[in-house]
Parts: sequence; C-alpha cells; structure tokens
Amino acid sequence: MTLHRLTSITVGVPNLEETAAYYTEFGLTPSSTSSPDGEVRFSTREGGEQLRLVRAPRRRLLQISVGAHDPDDLGRVASSLARLDVPVVRDGASLRAQDPNSELEVVVEIAPEIAQEPAPQVPTNGPGRPDRANGRAPGVERENRIQPRKLGHLVIGSVDQEATQRFFTEGLGFKISDRVPGLASFMRCSTDHHNVLVQQSPLNFLHHTAWEVDDVDEVGRGATAMLEQHPERHVWGLGRHHIGSNFFWYLKDPAGNFSEYYSDLDCIVEDALWDPAVVEGSRGLYNWGPPPPPSFIQPEDLAALMTGSHSPG
Repeated sequence: MTLHRLTSITVGVPNLEETAAYYTEFGLTPSSTSSPDGEVRFSTREGGEQLRLVRAPRRRLLQISVGAHDPDDLGRVASSLARLDVPVVRDGASLRAQDPNSELEVVVEIAPEIAQEPAPQVPTNGPGRPDRANGRAPGVERENRIQPRKLGHLVIGSVDQEATQRFFTEGLGFKISDRVPGLASFMRCSTDHHNVLVQQSPLNFLHHTAWEVDDVDEVGRGATAMLEQHPERHVWGLGRHHIGSNFFWYLKDPAGNFSEYYSDLDCIVEDALWDPAVVEGSRGLYNWGPPPPPSFIQPEDLAALMTGSHSPG
C-alpha cells in the first residue's frame, strides 16, 4: 500500500484552553512545539504529534495528514488526484489537496511507519480453563494513567458521501474495508480495519476521533477517570462494534467533538484474505452494549453548525 497510517489531524475549536485541558486529561501529551498564539499540539505514546488544536469560530476538522513511504508514493497519489481533476500542491516531502466536496485539506507526507510495542499478554480464566489460577486479574490492579498509543481513526460527515469516498479511494489510495449502503464507508490506509469513515450527513463536520489503548480494561478505566468529575462528558459505552469489532467508549470534548477510547480493532494484514462486507441497518453500528443515544447519531450542535452560530456548551 502506498499509504501506511494517519500521522496527524488539525482541529479548529472556539474554546482552545478548555479543549486543550480536556485532551491533556484524556491522556495525550502537550508538545513543546505548542505556541502561545493559538495552537496546542499533542503527542501519543507511539504516534508522535498527532493532534493540533487551533482557534476557530466553530469546531471544525481543518486538516488530515497521512503517511507515505517515499517520493514515488507521492507521485502516484498526485497522478491519481489529477485523474479526478483535483489540484495538488507538492514540495519535496509532501503534497496537499482539498476534497472539492467537503473542502477538507489532506496532506500526504513522507513519514516513518509507526513502531508499536506489543501489548502485554494478559491471561484470562474461562470455563475449564484457569489460565490465571491463584491470582487477581491484572486489569483490576492497574493504577497507571491512561495514555493512548496512537490516533487510530476518525469519522467525518459529508454532504456527498460517495464523492468524498471517491476522493479518498480513487484519489488518495484508501481501501474500503466494509460498507453500510447509502450511509457510510469504512476505509483504511494501514492494516487497521479503518482509518477514515465517511458518513452521509446534512453538513461536512467532524463526528469523532478514536484513540487506541491496550485492552478493554484501559477503555473502561480511561472513560471512568474522565467521567469521575465530569459525568456530562459521557456519550456512549461501554460496548463492542460489529463492523471493526472494537470495544468502545465515547466521550465529548468541550468543543462538541466526540473522542473514543478503543481496543481490539480488526487488522487486515493480507488484503486477499479480507472479504469486505455490506452491512444493513443498526447491526453495523454495534454488536452489544447500550443502544446509541440520539445525540450520537445526530450531535446536538449540528443545527447551530449549519447556521454558523455554534458556541461550545
């Protein structure tokens, strides 16, 4: 694959300080490259600087950056975008292009592949299988602060889902893992099941970002800590998605963006061994857990975003 991972995203928010404090508590590390004039950058444990917050009149996804291996990869992407009549601005180490439909800027940049240490193997007990005999589950003994390993994926709404999907697949080279007809496509630029999901929406907006942690205990511990003093942050969870298979818990940042702790996402290492599915109805949304609240399907600030009058709540 020409591409190999999400490298970073830039999100505009109207309440920079409050939103920056949220992501610090969420477990991201503020970077020394942050500036006092309206920009804060955050790193994950293994992905480097992956979130950039800037001041903006309303919450908005401004830029996605994607990693490629070398200049030849950039050339292939530039040629594919040219066939879609999408203008490209290129320098030696990156290229920039804007999806004509969503007006989202995507940067494809030469970047190293992510190197991840394997998560610890945790023994579990089961019927007739006491693999953890005479000991407590490691998850209940943990006291460490949750620190996401990487930015795994993001979900965006598009007024023309099919057109934005073509930009990502035919233009940039993303591959479709699974589809919900007429609603969403799960697309990947790495071995993760999906890195970008585009869903049909009445406007172009950022629905959520998703951050990988070690296991379901880290999903639960992270969300519980975030909710201890701020129960209003809760959106949806704990549960397990059907498409992608991952455990999830969604929270809401002060600007109105959803952020997800997740673990155990499907990995597609051999494209030929993966059979993309067409999934109908709500089954694609979750396999078990509480039903999604209406505010997850249609965030409460969508009407305000459509009129340009959004203010953080």
